[in-house]
Amino acid sequence: MTEENTAEDAKPTRAQLLEEEGDIAADYLEEFLDLADLDGDIDIDVVDGRAQVAIVCDDDEAGGLDDLVGRDGRVLSALQELTRLAVQTSTGQRSWLMLDIDGFRSRRRDDLAAQADRAIERVQETGEAEAMAPMNSFERKVVHDQVAKAGLVSESEGEGDGRHVVIRPA
Repeated sequence: MTEENTAEDAKPTRAQLLEEEGDIAADYLEEFLDLADLDGDIDIDVVDGRAQVAIVCDDDEAGGLDDLVGRDGRVLSALQELTRLAVQTSTGQRSWLMLDIDGFRSRRRDDLAAQADRAIERVQETGEAEAMAPMNSFERKVVHDQVAKAGLVSESEGEGDGRHVVIRPA
């Protein structure tokens, strides 16, 4: 076997593919920010087997990024889907990258974990199941992870915008 054949046969690792996703997403988002005439830096990372891309900004300039988050993170979710589509178009593979803007998802994750902890306490005290408010898939995952850590059981119920988490005793 020649060196040429081995180089051709070598497939990129999962980490390399995720880094490529992050790079493609960063290029897409930089162009988007330029078109929207918004300032922001792009941070790329790979966490828990998923590419994570964040648009960050100095506190003085962060006001323009609020519009990219939107009410309840709806614009952020839409921009994440567009970014995933840009990655998929480039790679031919479905992307599960996560996009955060100005720390919105990080703050939301902390808030949801606290809400889940309070619901978990109530379920443990009463022994009764508790349904949480409707959430998007990112938010439901945060709650499911928190419930699992507490040793209880949770499942998503409902459809569309009404999909929510129900926490039950183990």
